[in-house]
Order: sequence, then C-alpha cells, then structure tokens
Amino acid sequence: MNSNFDLKIMATNWGFPGTIDEYCAKVKRDGYDGIEIWWPNEQKDQNELFNALKKYSLEVGFLTAGHESNYSDHFATFKKMIAAAANNKTQRPLYINCHSGRDYFSFDDNKTFIEHTIQLAKDTGIKICHETHRSRILYSAPVARNFIEKIPGLRMTLDISHWCNVHETLLQDQQDTVNLALQRVDHIHARIGHQEGPQVNDPRAPEWADAVKAHFAWWDAVVAMKKNDGERLTVLTEFGPPHYMPALPYTLQPVADQWAINVHMMKLFRKRYL
Repeated sequence: MNSNFDLKIMATNWGFPGTIDEYCAKVKRDGYDGIEIWWPNEQKDQNELFNALKKYSLEVGFLTAGHESNYSDHFATFKKMIAAAANNKTQRPLYINCHSGRDYFSFDDNKTFIEHTIQLAKDTGIKICHETHRSRILYSAPVARNFIEKIPGLRMTLDISHWCNVHETLLQDQQDTVNLALQRVDHIHARIGHQEGPQVNDPRAPEWADAVKAHFAWWDAVVAMKKNDGERLTVLTEFGPPHYMPALPYTLQPVADQWAINVHMMKLFRKRYL
C-alpha cells in the first residue's frame, strides 16, 4: 500500500430531523470525518453550516445539481450552484458530487456538464465527480460506458445500487462495463441495492448476503486502486429514510434504524480498509 492512501468517511443529513448544529454534533460523536450536504444557496444557511463545521472540526463535500426539465435552464442552474460551492472562501470541500443532467437529455447536452466540471476541477484543484444515479447522466451501465469511452477526464461517484435496480441484476452480465467504471471512481456512496430496489432494508440481515458481497467486491477493487496509487478515497454512508427505507403501511414507520445502519457501514469500511 502506498502510504499516501487516505480514506475519509462522510455522513449524510438525508432524513435527519434536527438542526445543522445537532446533526454535526452527532456526526462528530459517532466518529465520522465529515459530512456531505447540498450546497446551501441562502447566505443564512451557509453561515449556519460553516459555523457548525468549524465548531465540530468536520470536513465537507458538497452536492450540486440542476433540476429543470429544459436543458438550458438546467445547465445554467448547475453552473451557478457548482461555481458557488467550488469558489466559496470559507471552507474548501474535499470533493463536489454532481447530480448532473437528465437521462432524457441528448448525449451532446449531457456532455457539456462533464466538460464544464473537468475544466472547473483543473481551475480549482477540487475533485468533481458525476454520480451513477437514476434519472441523471450516468443512470445505467451501458450509457455510462459510452461517456467513459468518449470523455477521458470523466470522474465518477459510484452509487452502484442504482445500476442494480435499473438492470434488475447484481451486474454479473456487465462486468466489463463495471470494471471500466471502477477505474474512474473518486467517491463512493456506500448504499447497498438489490435487483428490485436501490436500498436493502437492512444490510445486516442474512437474506441480503449476496448483495452485500457483490457491493463490497466492487468497493474492494476501488480501494485497491487508491491504495496502489496513494490517493484519497471519500465515502458517504448513504442509507436513506422512507421511501428509500421500506416502511410499514399507513404509519410509514421505517422497518430499520437508518442512522444505526449508516454507522454500521462506516465501521465496516474502517475495519475493512484501514
């Protein structure tokens, strides 16, 4: 292992009901290195976020996106948001994760998001990754392969749970494509999906052993490359609340403890890779 290898494990605020200060306090107490959070557009929210990060000595990674169905409006929103996140003067992010483009935009339109971030990454020195997320540019394995083969500078956030869901497999029949994708990964969303959904109800349950094994095999490959090259890998534990988390009918009571599962995943990563 190259001694420069570094692993940073981040917490999600997805589904957390309290304030940003309460959230950061809990993140620090449970042993995370930092948080991944949507870039806040309002100055008040930025102040609260940066104050909490400083108070609890936490790292940060930012999520950025566009949401409009019209390409031009979507791209304009995306560029404005990611510029603010990358160029803020208060705390430099470890990375920026992009929910970029749409699955129904053309290849040429979606390519502009990637090209924009390649240049921004060069200008700022910040890792900027595009997530393998349903409804976005890299929503499926074969579509992602097309972008990988045509854009050498594309860097990726691997949330491979989405591909398991899209293709209704654990991707046994697309290993060549998966292996290509793994070589472009700088950030991982550590959620375990299955053939019929992007999130198992509880990865500690024995019935999900095959899905857990498959995901860790993919993550092992990424970690091996980062260890060999002496590079940093960032990981977000990203099991979500209902409706990602299955819930009981009528009451929407989640069937498992989201926060506990994410802490479980964080500890698994530390034990396995450090």
